[in-house]
Amino acid sequence: MIGVAPPAYDPAAPESATTLPVGTPATVRAYVGELLRRHRKPFILLVSVNTVSVIASMVGPYLLGDIVEKLSDGARELHLERTAALFAIALIVQTVFVRLMRLRAAMLGEEMLADLREDFLVRSVGLPPGVLERAGTGDLLSRITTDIDRLANAMREAVPQLAIGLVWVALLLGALTVTAPPLALAVLLAVPLLVVGCRWYFKRAPSAYRSEAAGYAAVAAVLAETVDAGRTVEAHRLGRRRVELSERRIKEWTAWERYTLWLRSILFPVINVTHTTIFLAVLVIGGSFVLQGWITVGQLTTGALLAQMLVEPVGIILRWYDELQVAQVSIARLVGVRDIEPDAGDASVVPDGRAVNADEVHFGYREGVDVLHRVTLDVSPGTRLALVGPSGAGKSTLGRLLAGIYGPRTGRITLGSAELSKMPAERVREHVALVNQEHHVFVGALRDNLLLARTGAQDAELWAALAAVDAEGWARALDKGLDTEVGSGGTALTPAQAQQIALARLVLADPHTLVLDEATSLLDPRAARHLERSLARVLDGRTVVAIAHRLHTAHDADVIAVVEDGRISELGSHDELVAVNGAYAALWRSWHG
Repeated sequence: MIGVAPPAYDPAAPESATTLPVGTPATVRAYVGELLRRHRKPFILLVSVNTVSVIASMVGPYLLGDIVEKLSDGARELHLERTAALFAIALIVQTVFVRLMRLRAAMLGEEMLADLREDFLVRSVGLPPGVLERAGTGDLLSRITTDIDRLANAMREAVPQLAIGLVWVALLLGALTVTAPPLALAVLLAVPLLVVGCRWYFKRAPSAYRSEAAGYAAVAAVLAETVDAGRTVEAHRLGRRRVELSERRIKEWTAWERYTLWLRSILFPVINVTHTTIFLAVLVIGGSFVLQGWITVGQLTTGALLAQMLVEPVGIILRWYDELQVAQVSIARLVGVRDIEPDAGDASVVPDGRAVNADEVHFGYREGVDVLHRVTLDVSPGTRLALVGPSGAGKSTLGRLLAGIYGPRTGRITLGSAELSKMPAERVREHVALVNQEHHVFVGALRDNLLLARTGAQDAELWAALAAVDAEGWARALDKGLDTEVGSGGTALTPAQAQQIALARLVLADPHTLVLDEATSLLDPRAARHLERSLARVLDGRTVVAIAHRLHTAHDADVIAVVEDGRISELGSHDELVAVNGAYAALWRSWHG
């Protein structure tokens, strides 16, 4: 770094904050090329309008050069009226086309930004569920908010302005070469300085901006996690530790912010020196050429004005190219999801039965660290299976594998004879549904929240689903019934009501196999028990895998699997396992005091 080291911080910390991949340069180039091809006609129109405005702007220097040339030749009649009229016409044309150019540039930028947003959301929704679940809220939130915000300016202005600047420079250099070819060589004297400075800067800028963006994602992740787990943090007096972690992440992020600012503080003076060098080179070399008689005074005047006009487009190119370094990082983070293979599955894999089986399954979230070990389980159609065991034993992980959210590292999870990991995600959801402790109420009408599960459902079916989960009473008490706006900014629902909506969606989806991961955890024990009894009527005849710490759920199950340290240690009915007097019996005695 020309004798200067980066700020003293751990550069690995920010860069390791992301869990979703960052797009490779090839992915970014391919996407940008695709985006430009989609908007080919508006882009060509923008370049055409810009060309007209630049040509109009060069009329002034040529008119002034012509006047100087005539004066140097001793002309007495300059016809200034005609010159003024031509200049006025060129000025009007330039003004009109500059305004049109800015309008077209803004429109093109907004259309490209809208495409980028839509592409990211569509691609994210199509990712395997396990990928999004592993990503966490911080990384996803920073990509859809901060990265989109950073790209907004680049898409609205940087891409169009960069195209405008390149066309501008090309036309000015062409005009300078035609007017006075020797002066075009004078411009080249400043090129080495500009190339060296820019190469130094752009060699360091992309990685620095990438670390800066990852550092912000780390900050967002820590803050989101702290807020989500606020009560736990308070209960365990972890406030100071969380504050220290937040401050450390903020310090790492601001260190990268200062570093990128320092890089810009080197680049901009280099640009200013380049502008000065170009102008002085044209004047000094052009003046000597005039004295030698190689060019005329009028050519020098026009050439000097054209060289001076290079300052603005060169500044535009470098300024917005610098902006694109930030944008490139954000684009890479947004299009990184394109490097993840979509969960297409094999459309030819069709379940030929309803039995769910796990055969010698191993699974881990990190390579080399398994959470589940040699799990074998057979769940017959219509069976109610309860997974119980201590916290962290792997119950929820096993439930997600049985629901097709994750695929096993080794072994097989099958529905009938079809492997869940080889089936398209949409087909898996037709047969198996997962409802866990997490739930979400989307902003909109209560009806729309329910129709997510089955878009063609009639109102009578929606009310029946709400009744099945004991939600009909409070839903009918709403001012507008199913048309009531719920979610952020609408009618506030309690966590228990939100969970009932999630269960009503499950009723509407009507899968034959259900995985319930603490699906009634937000209800008080009495209400949960009542809801489970009501839901039992709806679930009759379906295969149900219930993950619960409330052992009354296990008591009602046909089969109970005790999960300990990622293995199934006991398997049988409630009475059988109590009689064995093993791990389940100990849990049951502890539950009942």
